[in-house]
Amino acid sequence: MHVRVARAQRVITSRSERRRCHIAGKDINRRIAAEISWSRTTDRSARTRPAREAFLKRFETEVDPDGQLPPDERYRRAEHAKRAYMLRLAKKATASRKAPR
Repeated sequence: MHVRVARAQRVITSRSERRRCHIAGKDINRRIAAEISWSRTTDRSARTRPAREAFLKRFETEVDPDGQLPPDERYRRAEHAKRAYMLRLAKKATASRKAPR
């Protein structure tokens, strides 16, 4: 025999609790599908190559908008621009963790 017990409603205030509830909701199906898809992927590097190339292309365009530089120099500069971008993201993440809540 199953007995249903009514739960007391409470306000979810913390970010981590909201995130857990969100994940437990409709996004769980998307996460399940993604995990199944990745479990069936034999070459992970090949699967993500187009995204990595597109991401680097963004920085190549940033450092050489007219396409005047030789490819190796453009690539070198784009790698530096990408590292600077990642460092800016890390700096923002650190600042947001230190900010009072």
